[in-house]
Amino acid sequence: MSETVREYISEEKILKRIRELGDQITKDFAGEDLYVACILKGAVYFATELTKRIDLPIRLDFMSASSYGDSTESSGNVRISRDLDEDIEGRNVLVIEDIIDTGRTLKRLMEVLKERKPKSIKLAALLDKPERRIVEVKGDYVGFEVPDEFIVGFGLDYAQKYRSLPYVGVVSFKED
Repeated sequence: MSETVREYISEEKILKRIRELGDQITKDFAGEDLYVACILKGAVYFATELTKRIDLPIRLDFMSASSYGDSTESSGNVRISRDLDEDIEGRNVLVIEDIIDTGRTLKRLMEVLKERKPKSIKLAALLDKPERRIVEVKGDYVGFEVPDEFIVGFGLDYAQKYRSLPYVGVVSFKED
């Protein structure tokens, strides 16, 4: 099977929206520190651009969890392979994710983080794919809503390919 990618959201539109989200987060947490939990690997590109546009003291940390592997479908089995380095009790936490899809992975991650008693916890996602939602998860800061297609680029991958595309694209598959 081979695949092709067509641009869906341009780099310019993405960066404009990220600036808007950064401004909103700065206003919402004015005068506060922010602990940012970037979900690896996909959210790194979004987190990098977003945190540059948040005018607050930020501590950046990383978590890794997945339910896809090399497949295009979520397995439903969430695996947390890297946890945060610091205690988040009493802190304002911003979880940064690449996409809200079925909701399974994010629901589990948010449950784990809420058990640690943060002062507040918010979710920022570059993309939201509500048609695929199985478990209810709502983003507090969402870049774009996307259709039920396989999305890559700006950190999102298919079998570890296409992450570094500067835009968000849609993958089309065809039999060889």
